[in-house]
Parts: sequence; C-alpha cells; structure tokens
Amino acid sequence: MSINTILVKTYWEIGRQIADFEISSGESAGYGSGLFERIAKDLKEKYGKGFSRSNIVYMRLLYQKYQKSQTLSDQLSWSHLVELLSIDDDLARGFYEKQCIKEHWSVRQLRRQIDSVLFHRIALSKDKKGILDLSKKGNLIEKNNDIIKDPFVLEFLNIPEKRKYSEKYLEQKIIDNLQLFLLELGRGFAFVARQHRITLDNNHFYVDLVFYHRILRCFVLIDLKIGKVTHQDIGQMNLYLNYFKKEESSKEDNPPIGIILGSDKDKLTVEFALGGITNNVFVTKYKLYLPDKKELQDKLNGVLEEK
Repeated sequence: MSINTILVKTYWEIGRQIADFEISSGESAGYGSGLFERIAKDLKEKYGKGFSRSNIVYMRLLYQKYQKSQTLSDQLSWSHLVELLSIDDDLARGFYEKQCIKEHWSVRQLRRQIDSVLFHRIALSKDKKGILDLSKKGNLIEKNNDIIKDPFVLEFLNIPEKRKYSEKYLEQKIIDNLQLFLLELGRGFAFVARQHRITLDNNHFYVDLVFYHRILRCFVLIDLKIGKVTHQDIGQMNLYLNYFKKEESSKEDNPPIGIILGSDKDKLTVEFALGGITNNVFVTKYKLYLPDKKELQDKLNGVLEEK
C-alpha cells in the first residue's frame, strides 16, 4: 500500500508539472501536439517502463481531476484510478470512487460496474439531492429500498437475449455465477439457500433464493419470474414473507424483504397488487444485457434539471 501511495503521488506530481509547463510555455498538450510523446520518450530512457504515452495522458488527467493530492485515496491503485479517470461525468466518477473503496472492488469488478451503468441505475430511483449525495458518499444502505436497482443487470450469465429458458435454468445460471450475482446485488448480502421449502397444511412452497443482509439485519427472499410479474406472484411473495417473519426470523432480526425479479412488469398492476400490503415487497426487472448508457444518462439529466 505504501508503494502504491508513492507511485500514485509520483504520477500526480508528473501531471502537475505537465500542467504547469503548458501554462508557462504556452504549448498545449491537445490533439496533434508532440508533448506527450516527448515526455514519454524522455522518462522511458531515464527510468524504464511505466511511462507510455497513454500513461502520461492519464497522469495529466489525474492532476486535472484531483487538484489536491490529499484527496487521493491510498486504497485505490493506479489501475483503479485509470478506470475512474476514463469517466467524464464528475458525479458518476465520485460515486464509483466512493463505492470502490467501500466494497473493496478489484479493477475487474470496478470495470464491470462502470460498464453496467450502476450509478445511473441507482441514481434514477432518487431525487436531485439524493443523486448529489450518491456522488459524494456512495450508496449508503440505510433503508430497504437502498438495495433495489431497476433493472438488475445479469449480463454475466451469458444467456442470449432471445433464447427461450425456464426459471429453473435462470436460477441455476445464477448459482453457477453466484460471486458475480452478489456483486450485482451489492454490499451486505450473504447467500443462505436456494429452493428453500415452506410447508403449510401439507402444501409445499419453494423460495427460489434466500439471502441474509448483514447491514439491514434481515432475510432477503428473491423470486425469479420469466416474463411479466403478476398479482399472483406478489401474493405468493407476501405469503413467504409472513412465514419467514414468524418462523425463520429471530427477535433481533428486522422484517424480511421480498424481491420479485422478472423480465417485465406492468406498473399499474404492480401498484394495485402492492396496495395494502404491509410487508416489504419490491418488484423489479432484470436484463440479460448491458443497458443503454445514453438513454439512462438522458433520464438522469432530466432529474438533475428539475427545479
């Protein structure tokens, strides 16, 4: 960690000197300039590898985005910072930086969360103040809906979008890729069981996936649905939650949460079906491919522009 801190601060200092040189000499490092090539060549001749042109570009960008070196976290490697510096939007970059530190993401995990537009998916469930707080503090898990995304992105299952598949097949693919599914669910989830059996009056019911959330201190039940979520699905989840509340949860546990994950949902049906239900039931969609970033960015801009 000490070596990483020294390395990053060294790169930041190089970036600062490049920026200072541009101001004093009047030479811009923009398109067509040979400044980066000259610096890279000089540094490689004197110090060896690690000073490619692209790295020099990121060093200058590091200084531009973090004008005070004290704001650089010693928990982020240079490789993490390169991924973060590729994000133009300051709000999104701030979120991924804070979340990366909180959840100890590897570089590969950080790249996946950026590609899956995690910031936009969480931000669209919040108001303008919530979006700004998200950028400054990351995603704080304080209430039940803080763990909900719409949609959840399951591109790592590698199921072709138009392929016909069953709920059993979808469940098995999730179990086979449980580590990545936990990454998508977010911080605090611990896997408990699959196909958890509930027996009532000699009738058997099966909860697809059961997790425990260590921050919210409650069970989280996930029911997988192919196609549109129906009011019967919501009623069934309500039954599961009533059972878990009475038979599975301890005195120290908070009431369980139910997530119905479907490939589609009708907002009006969901609204009326959830009316009057006191349990924590959330209906959300999943996608088998990475979402359209521009579409989500346009929606987010609309929220940010609201007075």
